Amino acid sequence: MTIARLTASALLATSLVLAVPVATHAAEPEVPEATGGKKDDGNTLIQETADGKTVEVDLPDPEKQLPLKDLRQFTEVFGRIREAYVEEVDDRTLLENAIKGMLSGLDPHSAYLAPKAYEELEESTSGEFGGLGIEVGMENGFVKVIAPIDGTPAQKAGVQAGDTIVKLGDQPVKGMNLEEAVNIMRGKPGTELTLTIVRESRSKPLEITVKRDVIQVTSIRSRMLQPGYGYLRVTQFQADTGKDFVKTIDELESKNDGQLDGLIIDLRNNPGGVLQAAVESADALLDGGLVVYTEGRIKSSKLRFNAEPGDETNGTPIVVLINGGSASASEILAGALQDHDRAVIMGTESFGKGSVQTIMPLDETHAIKLTTARYYTPDGRSIQAKGIHPDVVVRPAKLTELDSQPFFTEADLSGHLEGEAPEDKPANSDPSQEQDEDRKEASLLERDFQLQSALNLLQGLNILGEKKGVSTE
Repeated sequence: MTIARLTASALLATSLVLAVPVATHAAEPEVPEATGGKKDDGNTLIQETADGKTVEVDLPDPEKQLPLKDLRQFTEVFGRIREAYVEEVDDRTLLENAIKGMLSGLDPHSAYLAPKAYEELEESTSGEFGGLGIEVGMENGFVKVIAPIDGTPAQKAGVQAGDTIVKLGDQPVKGMNLEEAVNIMRGKPGTELTLTIVRESRSKPLEITVKRDVIQVTSIRSRMLQPGYGYLRVTQFQADTGKDFVKTIDELESKNDGQLDGLIIDLRNNPGGVLQAAVESADALLDGGLVVYTEGRIKSSKLRFNAEPGDETNGTPIVVLINGGSASASEILAGALQDHDRAVIMGTESFGKGSVQTIMPLDETHAIKLTTARYYTPDGRSIQAKGIHPDVVVRPAKLTELDSQPFFTEADLSGHLEGEAPEDKPANSDPSQEQDEDRKEASLLERDFQLQSALNLLQGLNILGEKKGVSTE
């Protein structure tokens, strides 16, 4: 696979941004000494060099330049705050707040990264950090939960994707920036924080108390659902997720004589993460072709990622589960498989984060995280604020049996004729075994209707293929 080296970047307080490297200091191009020049138009200066060649130099558009009086206004405000604010404020704090203001006004994902934010960025992609275990962003001045991470205190306490946090402890969220909110959520393991949450299904806010802990995130979990049918869940895309993805597929296949009858990839509540890991995962399932491409104004934001020939599963039927908590890198994987007709996408519409953030260092300890590009699926779709639309819409539901008592059947009639067992299939001598299997399936339905629907679809595809005498690959 041809993959550009990407900076793995993610914050607890973001939807796990996609980051691409960018040069922070570019050397000025060497231009031969000019002997004269003239303006070709309002924005271009044509310089004639000593050897008779001409060089075009772009000039700033005067109409787009900020007037000098506006720049003076900024310094005027800066000076007045220093002199007249009720409490003394140091110059560095004022400058950093000004930078934060410029970035926060652009979009929810652009941000100023102070030294502590750098540390958090490294922790989140290494798979271990301290806090509550939720991926969040800012929306309308409040903290929006993109997804709780599997197995973390927040997930166990009942925090859900789509929740809006309006208070952190006794402090209202309104007026905070993302970094301030994250600093409150992080803390010493064992301490508690009460979240006041607004949830669409509730008429009143609810309070959820979460005990902080060291968050150790396992990005991939797997199991066999039934003989021949594997389940692979990606909780988020970390630096090594792509390699683990391939390894897990091999392990599932080894449990079924080297070939699966069907595979379910669960991306629900996966907030994203490292772009390269998502591309590597798609590469494992595609037999070549474009995975994703990015477009932006700077040259380094124009990237294309392609899969190498070779499908790790040899064409195994795949269903991918997504929901409103599936964002960023998880949408890249789902979109690539959907555009290549490699998988059936099932569930509900995804989050819709189709932007790329670039980490631009300012010095050794400070940087800005700036949205520099949008990414597009192989068919040229931008999912920014739109999301991935599933091929089969299946909403969460809890199913229960109408009656725990079995139906009255022919076998219950007095004097019924005995059935004949097929020669190659003797009658089951242990009816309790079938009842146990039925109870397990019923329990699975109650726990996860979307997962059961995905399994039903895969089984149906295989049955249909067998009846038609053709492969489902």
